[in-house]
Amino acid sequence: MMLPATAMAANGIAMHRDPGCGCCEKWAAQVRQQFGRSVQIIDDARRNVLQRKLGVPADLASCHTAIIDGMAFEGHVPIADMKRALAQHPKGVRGLAVAGMPMGSPGMEMPGMKAQPYDVIAFGAAGRRVFAHHGG
Repeated sequence: MMLPATAMAANGIAMHRDPGCGCCEKWAAQVRQQFGRSVQIIDDARRNVLQRKLGVPADLASCHTAIIDGMAFEGHVPIADMKRALAQHPKGVRGLAVAGMPMGSPGMEMPGMKAQPYDVIAFGAAGRRVFAHHGG
């Protein structure tokens, strides 16, 4: 599958977001810090087209889609989970997703607000499975 040119920047990270979304910037800042790579933030009003091309299940959609080393990461996926997936390259896994915008996930931390439990879902040719569980 051919990825968009923006996704193929050498060792850079392309993050397509709903235009103007602030929590996406917080997530990108954490990724920059923990990956040590640049993150190109692309406001994308037609992100659903990219999601379909990458095989992101519609029910796992969130506010941004990042492409790192050819894998898709949908939503507020924790950096440790992304690093594990990139290191393991599980067979049949196209990417990881955190559906919605769970409170307490990376970029969604709010002082005084209780973190919500959430799952990180691996998706791809091998189907879906829980890759990691966080909270609760």
